[in-house]
Amino acid sequence: MFEPMTDLVPSFFATLNQGPLTLTLFLHTFIVLPMFWIYKQEKKRLEDEQK
Repeated sequence: MFEPMTDLVPSFFATLNQGPLTLTLFLHTFIVLPMFWIYKQEKKRLEDEQK
């Protein structure tokens, strides 16, 4: 999944660009999953306000 880095300056984004799934896994872990968590949290808060 990972190949040797060929960049002159190894950066965070170069690491994400190493394999076909690295960027996808990163985005889903740090962006998409927290969105579901925030959605459920806000939905619960709105339901509690209506009571």
